Amino acid sequence: MLILRTTGQRTLSTLNAFDFIITVTIGSTFASLLLAGNVALIDGIVAFVMLVGLQFVVTWMTSRSDSIKKAVKNEPRLLYYRGEYLTRDMRKMRIVKEEIEQAIRSTGQSSVDDVEAAIIETNGNRSVIRKGSKAEKYVIEVVLKKE
Repeated sequence: MLILRTTGQRTLSTLNAFDFIITVTIGSTFASLLLAGNVALIDGIVAFVMLVGLQFVVTWMTSRSDSIKKAVKNEPRLLYYRGEYLTRDMRKMRIVKEEIEQAIRSTGQSSVDDVEAAIIETNGNRSVIRKGSKAEKYVIEVVLKKE
């Protein structure tokens, strides 16, 4: 609990790839510490401190440097926009048409005709922007700027 509280909400939120790797590694280190008789307590503590420190340093640098942010995080990408499936980006993200349609249905939309855009977010979640929604223009502009 102390480690999770120390690393902040970021560790418990929806994870990007780096945070996921750090969290899994922390779990693996903890399991090794508990189950392996040949791992000294101090070694486990040092490993925890190093992992938490690495996560802190990388996230601190990510929030201050665009080049590091680009290396660590994915950018949101449009997958569907104004009636057109963006197949190039779909292939890059390894997403098929049916997955986009499932995301659309999960938001309560009955068809792609009700949707302005579908986006894969930095954490891998899919967002669906309905036609005529208040967020439509802002979200689309932000995502289109990044492409």
